[in-house]
Amino acid sequence: MPRPRVSLPAAAVLAAAAVSVPTALPAASPRAAEPPRVPGAVLEPVALAALPGWREDDGAAALDAFRRTCGGSGPNPPQAEGVTGSPADLAAACAAAADVRPEGAKGFFEARFSAYRILRPASGTEPERRVGFLTGYFEPELTGSLEPGPGYTAPVLARPDDLVSLAPGETAPGLDPIYRAGRRTETGLVPYPDRAAIEDGALGERTRPLLWLRDSVDLFVLQVQGSGRVRLPDGRGMRVLYDGKNGQPYTSIGKLLVNEGHLPINGLSLERWTSWLRAHPDHARRLMRMNQSYIFFRTEPVTDPALGPPGAAGAPLSPGRTMAVDGNLWRYGLPFWLEGKLPGQPGRGHLVVAADTGSAIVGPARGDLYVGTGAAAGRAAGDLHDRMGFVVLIPKPAPAPGEAPKDASAPEAKAGEARP
Repeated sequence: MPRPRVSLPAAAVLAAAAVSVPTALPAASPRAAEPPRVPGAVLEPVALAALPGWREDDGAAALDAFRRTCGGSGPNPPQAEGVTGSPADLAAACAAAADVRPEGAKGFFEARFSAYRILRPASGTEPERRVGFLTGYFEPELTGSLEPGPGYTAPVLARPDDLVSLAPGETAPGLDPIYRAGRRTETGLVPYPDRAAIEDGALGERTRPLLWLRDSVDLFVLQVQGSGRVRLPDGRGMRVLYDGKNGQPYTSIGKLLVNEGHLPINGLSLERWTSWLRAHPDHARRLMRMNQSYIFFRTEPVTDPALGPPGAAGAPLSPGRTMAVDGNLWRYGLPFWLEGKLPGQPGRGHLVVAADTGSAIVGPARGDLYVGTGAAAGRAAGDLHDRMGFVVLIPKPAPAPGEAPKDASAPEAKAGEARP
């Protein structure tokens, strides 16, 4: 998603640092730092080594995801300056990660990062909350064709040439701030057409179909997830990637189905609501049009089937190890420790990396874990909606001139300071 910032994209800075600094780097600075200030949260220092499940988790897999995110092209435009996480300190951590061996992954995170549990302070009658909320998302696999025809009726549209995307906090004269994109006209920006208008042909020759999916429900799923893989009739595969949206408000189809009494909230899986929409086409068209948001796409080849599409950080997503966060609060590339049991995963915690965002991912203790590709990943993502503790890892500043490097074996905090 677009992010305003004056300097270069953070991930681009990280990638540049990773290839332009010597491989023999000093450890992080011993200087104590105040916990960062994050809107809506209080950060409580904890010791990584004392967190339940820390020793059992696969540090090498997390390190691999971290390095991959470091090498991303970065968000375009960059994130805002106020997000938590210094680009320079993160770049230094990325550079230091380049030569870390798999068995040294845990020591690397302990030495290069300070860990803070994310607490949401008491407010009015609401007590302090030590947990947040985690959901899952995935990359759907769909069937499609480069030409329309029987069984291929839903066009996947390219980004229109008159679409202007607004970064968070950016406004345009005369355009209501509720709209996050506008249509370029001779007199300035105006609201972009909503879903219903686009489906009725409001864009004309401003866009073109990239390919066709089997029906409007598959297209809706692709737009909800933001990307997907498409299998063509000749067996070739391609990746369909987010390339902008119309900036109109998003409405959850699941909430609409539940609120109107069509389906119960318990067991509301992707398979269940898509089956219901196909069985009730008249209702389906009306309900889907109530979500005014509309996504446009671009295509590219699938280079590594084991990895997901590029996230907002500009790097391929790692199944089970990368997470979407609120990009207005957290800088992409920050590691997070998830305090809790994940479905189908051993252990009591999981180290992941912030590499993506989403319009529904709002708040300091809110995450959306990328699960993988295909139907099985879709079922796993649908089952993931759990209360979860969040610990953010903030990179320590590089040593100032004349400072002695910190001993990587030194504990970050006393074990008694970490609370399960």
